[in-house]
Amino acid sequence: MNWNAKDVEVYLKEKKFVDTAVVPLIPISFGDDMKQAANQGEFIELLSLHLERQFKGRMMFMPAFSYLRDEKGNPKGRLGDLIDLESSLKESGFTYVFHLTSDPAWNTHEKDLNGAVVWLPSVPLEHMDEPYKHSIMEDQVNQLLKVIVQKWQDMG
Repeated sequence: MNWNAKDVEVYLKEKKFVDTAVVPLIPISFGDDMKQAANQGEFIELLSLHLERQFKGRMMFMPAFSYLRDEKGNPKGRLGDLIDLESSLKESGFTYVFHLTSDPAWNTHEKDLNGAVVWLPSVPLEHMDEPYKHSIMEDQVNQLLKVIVQKWQDMG
């Protein structure tokens, strides 16, 4: 389920069956790593679309959580906002919260969060044709399924 009026209407009726929220973490940078940040964001957004199709009715995909990176590549000043979002998600009934990212800097912040950081290295998509891009995403989702199931078991 995506964060749109149609899916939210279904969610409100079926809330007891939707126990997981997914928050894509999208970096923004205007430094030397600008292209890398854009690539990571594109990868995570496309991966989220494919993952949502796999888990329709079990997961609610939140709008992307965008953040600036500092000169050293670390998330800049948004950890508190993410913790607040996570708390709101838990209070509204989501048992599990996954933060989906290609930015390895979030791995060091997982201890500060109640949800799980799911990190995957991004695959450069800019020069791929659409069918190949979607094939790559399906492979990534298949790998991600195992990680999510394991994290559900660890968190449950």
